[in-house]
Amino acid sequence: MNPDLSWVLNDVLQVPGARHAILVSADGLLLASSSQIGRDDAETVAAAMSSMQSLSRAVAPFIGAQAPGRWRQTLLEYDHGWIFLIAAGTGAYLAAAAAADVDMEAMSFRMQQQVAALGKAMTTPPRQDAGIDV
Repeated sequence: MNPDLSWVLNDVLQVPGARHAILVSADGLLLASSSQIGRDDAETVAAAMSSMQSLSRAVAPFIGAQAPGRWRQTLLEYDHGWIFLIAAGTGAYLAAAAAADVDMEAMSFRMQQQVAALGKAMTTPPRQDAGIDV
């Protein structure tokens, strides 16, 4: 049973313009979602966010550095908003959607604060049958 992590999502949504937030496992399972998004939509987005972080890691050498370092954050921009995706412990990610006029620095900072506050609570070990090498 997963602990109730709604407090993390609720705090992220305190940033003006924040719309939705979800916690995702590395293999795409929804761990928690804010109340503003339906379960079916949240599960679909969770699977997509897992793929997005994988894609973001795969293209890291494109930045041109000898050693691009570890992936930290992915931002997606749309006409009417943003999606933020950050690492949230081993095997977990925090994703949030926000309006186009959100203060991006405040949103990113709030997400990072929450991840730091959670520590082990957001670390999810891979499932035995997930096909992920540890």
